[in-house]
Amino acid sequence: MKNKAEVVIIGAGIVGSSIAYNLAKKGCKEVMVLEKEPYFAAWSTGKAAGGIRAQFANEINIKISLWSENILEKFSQEMECDAAFDQVGYLFLLSKEEDWESFKKNASLQQSLGLPVHLLTPEEVNKLVPELRTDDLLGATFCKKDGLVDPYEVCMGYVNQAKKLGVAFEMETEVVGMGLSGNKINKVNTNKGEIETKIVVNAAGAFAAQIGKMVGVEIPVYPIKRQIVTTAPLDYVKPNFPMVVDFTSGLYMHKESGGLLMGWADKNTQSGYDLSVDPDYTDQILMKALDRMPILENAQISSSWAGLYETTPDNNAILGKVPEVEGFYLANGFSGHGVMHAPAVGILLGELILEGKTSIDISEFLLERFKKGNLKVERNVI
Repeated sequence: MKNKAEVVIIGAGIVGSSIAYNLAKKGCKEVMVLEKEPYFAAWSTGKAAGGIRAQFANEINIKISLWSENILEKFSQEMECDAAFDQVGYLFLLSKEEDWESFKKNASLQQSLGLPVHLLTPEEVNKLVPELRTDDLLGATFCKKDGLVDPYEVCMGYVNQAKKLGVAFEMETEVVGMGLSGNKINKVNTNKGEIETKIVVNAAGAFAAQIGKMVGVEIPVYPIKRQIVTTAPLDYVKPNFPMVVDFTSGLYMHKESGGLLMGWADKNTQSGYDLSVDPDYTDQILMKALDRMPILENAQISSSWAGLYETTPDNNAILGKVPEVEGFYLANGFSGHGVMHAPAVGILLGELILEGKTSIDISEFLLERFKKGNLKVERNVI
């Protein structure tokens, strides 16, 4: 391992790898990515459901997702990899009046920004996915530009291209501290030795707060366990089966290996790093799925796993420089949206580090917002 780098990135998930690639693409010669695990995408990236959408409530999230979708549409060709973007669409089911009114308002904003989202009647939902129960729905929104990716494949697309551009990935290399000269970063301490650097990017996912504490910076990112369960192949799950989100219950499901992948966010889950699969949690996912799609009664369970959302108090990412520590940059707290925002975020952090400005205003995502209290909560989360 080299003992000096122009930029050190902590975390080799999809966000850190995207930042590394985009820095190298812009001509940054000495980029080093540190990963404490022996393999890439070991935590949240590798456990993610892989949904990609731009149907958000906040304008900046819509813009970042749209940009990412445009990148992903050409990703496999440009990055010479197998990470295909399967644009089967996102279907949000709305059964509460307040949610339906909110989503109609959101759709107008999304359409004004160029997202081809449509409002559907329950009858139109039935035509799109006949197996769904729709008797309680007021309507739905659907966008064919949204879809699915394999998060690991996208991450490895970035990793492999970054390596070609000279980025060094140091695996099983855990950051144990950082050195400061006054308020400026001057080194990173690892279990394998010191690395001299003036710029550190915190892309540590669920461990972002721990990295912040090393330089006395409080980062409000909290790891929350989420569970997923998959079924064996089902003959009624066609290639065009969309990502279905039952917004009232929080259930989401999409096609996976011929069957369905189903997930749900239990709001009562406590913060922590526990990745054990809770059978009661799984049962709740299955009951919600059966309620919305009764035909699943005879489906066989294939597998289940748990992963971590890196959540923030307003469900928005934390991006940008830390004023108190010169050379310390953040790309954290995506609240379940890290995979879908990583392509654009990689470009934005590359711009910020090398040019001092970004092509999209990210001031809403600065860390200082939590002290000022001017939080603009992202309501469209699952």
